[in-house]
Amino acid sequence: MENNDKILLSAESDTLQYIGVKLENKHHFNIRAGRTYVVIGENGSGKTTLGKIIEKGWNIGMNRIVGDKQSLRIRSIEFTDIHSLTGCNDSYYQQRFESTANDGIPTVEELIRGKISEQLWLEMCRSLSIDDVRHKRVNYLSSGELRKFLIINILTEQPDLLIIDNPYIGLDAASRDLFNKLTADLARRGTAVMFLLCNPGDIPCFTDYIIPMKQLSIGKMYATNIDDINNVQRQSESLFATTDKLNLPDTTPTIPVDYNTAFALDSCNVEYGHITILHDVTWEVKAGEKWALLGKNGSGKSTLLSLVYADNPQGYRNRITIFDRRRGTGESIWEIKRRIGYISPEMHLYFNNGETLLTVVASGLHDNVGCFRRISDEQRTVAMQWLQAFGLDNLADRYFRTLSSGEQRLALIARTLARRASLLILDEPLHGLDMARKRLVAQAIGHITRNEGISLVYVTHYENEIPDVITPGHIFRLSR
Repeated sequence: MENNDKILLSAESDTLQYIGVKLENKHHFNIRAGRTYVVIGENGSGKTTLGKIIEKGWNIGMNRIVGDKQSLRIRSIEFTDIHSLTGCNDSYYQQRFESTANDGIPTVEELIRGKISEQLWLEMCRSLSIDDVRHKRVNYLSSGELRKFLIINILTEQPDLLIIDNPYIGLDAASRDLFNKLTADLARRGTAVMFLLCNPGDIPCFTDYIIPMKQLSIGKMYATNIDDINNVQRQSESLFATTDKLNLPDTTPTIPVDYNTAFALDSCNVEYGHITILHDVTWEVKAGEKWALLGKNGSGKSTLLSLVYADNPQGYRNRITIFDRRRGTGESIWEIKRRIGYISPEMHLYFNNGETLLTVVASGLHDNVGCFRRISDEQRTVAMQWLQAFGLDNLADRYFRTLSSGEQRLALIARTLARRASLLILDEPLHGLDMARKRLVAQAIGHITRNEGISLVYVTHYENEIPDVITPGHIFRLSR
């Protein structure tokens, strides 16, 4: 336990900055080996910036961080690490399922080979319940599987300090429990662990210290009471604003609901090599119906949705009907996409080329992700209305990639809803949002989908977040 008293770093300057964002640090703080820290605050409060500063911002501006930077191994995990892992950066979203575009994407086994012993690899995979991902190409991993693999990949480097931004998003309930056990054990073995969280309910019971943040200011760090974690969680709720009443722009679908069946899958199968992702899946969603799609990490939810959204080429070898029309009968994929409002956990990866927030939201009025067209004045006006509805209008001219992960997520929801589509496919829409903004978005989804003609497919790992517009009989579960 002596190692757990070692100070790894101390932030001693009154301000800390990173790429144009400045944080107030009046109370200063230090990080000790073997301790678990939770940085908690709203979306946009500065948590991600603080993580970047600790990881690689020691020598920026007037930052004064004391520690042995040369020998200290600091690593962070973000969902965007998929691109750094593969060495590839798809230029547009639809490309991720194209077989020819993915020939150069490595498998999990190819990336991990030589970094870790076979025995340790198997132990870690079993601990996180991803025994069957070895031969998958990395971009075919589900969001939960990818997050688990990123954790294992980082742990092979045995860091002194591990920073994890929103670690629980994309993980099912069983995986969240396994993840907690893994990180608690990591801390006991001497690694300092820092969680960047935006929801008090996610604070784990083994937390040693809380670092509160609000409006780009780092509050005074305090020790937690493990025996009363519920009180710690309630205390942290004071950092979050209350939800304002929404003032949404027009949400009437731009294209009339002139179909009976939104989509129907008839005994559908998806395979990649010897790996079966979906087997004999049958499901029909009629016009105006609201459904929840549930399933464990790796059960095939995102793959199923790629069939409906006309992204997956294997849609042509299956019996699929979309908007009353059988796939493969001459329809354009853009005719399908024009009717669908879609958001997925990884969509933010495809806005990394210098787009402003306003441009990203306005691009939702087109049909694909990552290939930009000229934005008209009318589209800019509509986009600004949606930014105002979600309290993002003051960030309209900021580069999308400079926003926090929560702000990016909220912007992509605005982008999706701005389409005024008659079929909404929301794959973990509250992914990475703080508690106040979750309520705001849930209110928007409820308001929009109460229109009788709008169909909804809602994916989540948190069943308490299922909108009340979904009836108990409209739950579709995937299991593998």
